[in-house]
Amino acid sequence: MVLYTGDLFRTDDEGFLYFVGRKDDIIKSRGEKVSPREIENVLHAHPEIAEAAVVGVPDVILGQAVKAVVALRAGSQLHEQDVLRYCAERLEDFMVPKYVEILSAMPKTANGKIDKRQLAGVL
Repeated sequence: MVLYTGDLFRTDDEGFLYFVGRKDDIIKSRGEKVSPREIENVLHAHPEIAEAAVVGVPDVILGQAVKAVVALRAGSQLHEQDVLRYCAERLEDFMVPKYVEILSAMPKTANGKIDKRQLAGVL
């Protein structure tokens, strides 16, 4: 039996499934499928990043470019280049964001989730 839920998973060598993201969230950049969740997990591991979201934005050459939007912890002096360098050390080349935006606070939906639609329109 197969269920078509729109959820995407990857399997490891032992056959375990790991949630990657939703099919409708996937960014197609440089011919590769990029999971925003994988990049967000890396960003959330940074001690100076309080919140992070990754969205695809239109790009003439790439189709979609990866954009990371982060809110920093109080007192952080992190810059866009620091975030890019951090990602480049931990992610495959095609997953490293082309754009990084640092906000004082993330926009939220009415139910308190990060408003990714709004972030995708801001560049």
